[in-house]
Amino acid sequence: MSKETAVNKQTVLRCPTCKTLVTAEDDHFPFCSDRCRLIDLGKWASGAYRISSEVLDPGVLEGLNPGSGRPKDDDDGS
Repeated sequence: MSKETAVNKQTVLRCPTCKTLVTAEDDHFPFCSDRCRLIDLGKWASGAYRISSEVLDPGVLEGLNPGSGRPKDDDDGS
């Protein structure tokens, strides 16, 4: 595909909420409306969407990158 063809090709996606076809020129892109945008935001806020990652033991993280981890608690009484 040439550069000119790529520029002329219109971006068309489906709204993540209702699956309606949406073009890049639409005001609420990639959603079809403000309603669908707010529904999606609500799903993120309520925890319906999650980004998966491994659960790591905090003790393992302490020695990996000194200075960037959580500050240690001074509960030893000194």
